[in-house]
Amino acid sequence: MDNTKCLNRLRVVLADKQITNKWVVGEMGVNEMTVSRWRTNKVQPSVTQLVEIARLLKVDIKDLI
Repeated sequence: MDNTKCLNRLRVVLADKQITNKWVVGEMGVNEMTVSRWRTNKVQPSVTQLVEIARLLKVDIKDLI
């Protein structure tokens, strides 16, 4: 069993840009719990959501995966 933790790129990018969950919620119109789950790797955003997140954060989608 591999005990290495997966790096959550979304969390890293949001922290680097000093963007809060609430900002993402306001921009995307999703539930705050959804963004929290994305940041903790409990669930993953859909491809469509990833494209939108990348656009909002002005990053390449590759930076999020």
